[in-house]
Amino acid sequence: MDLLRAAIVGAPGTPYHDGLFLFDICLPPQYPNEPPMVHYNSGGLRINPNLYESGKVCLSILNTWTGSGTEVWNPGSSTILHVLLSLQALVLNEKPYFNEAGYDSLIGKAEGEKNSISYNENAFLDSCRSMMYLLRKPPKHFEELVKEHFKGRCKNILLACNAYMEGAPIGYPFGDSKTKQEYQNGSSTGFKIMLRKLFPKLVEAFSDNGVDCSQMLDKLQ
Repeated sequence: MDLLRAAIVGAPGTPYHDGLFLFDICLPPQYPNEPPMVHYNSGGLRINPNLYESGKVCLSILNTWTGSGTEVWNPGSSTILHVLLSLQALVLNEKPYFNEAGYDSLIGKAEGEKNSISYNENAFLDSCRSMMYLLRKPPKHFEELVKEHFKGRCKNILLACNAYMEGAPIGYPFGDSKTKQEYQNGSSTGFKIMLRKLFPKLVEAFSDNGVDCSQMLDKLQ
């Protein structure tokens, strides 16, 4: 039985952008006739409908979720790379709310889109909490990876937080020339309040791991 650990970086435009998500992969004796078993290092957070606090991962290609055809594991063609790509593209996506069973029928409808925006706000907050968890308790042998990842992504993360606190919707391309007035109604008041409370803790977690945020914070003031 082989054990692997994989790190996935959250994609731009999603509530998981710039985050680091670690998965333990076990290859059973019957692999590849059976799919790998995957465990998510959650830190006790439920950041996505497919990723449980317990670490359980629900995904068709792992045969832990319903699916058919190319969605499920195929011993002749499926690989670990397919699993990782599915996790990044299908699970950690732009609108994870619709990953929940039956919610895909609400795509494009006012109720569904409103709920999706609210879910994205909570998912981003939990993604920030996940960052702090990893920085304070990096997995053994992954300490340097975690430190270097957030050292390189600190600027983007703090810029995004600042844009969100000013009203930008989650996943918004905060690096462009939009003004505060153009997106001031993009995020909820409750979310902005929660993020303002979380922001200094996130900065502290970066700083405690040797990431210099002072220059970035000066620009944001």
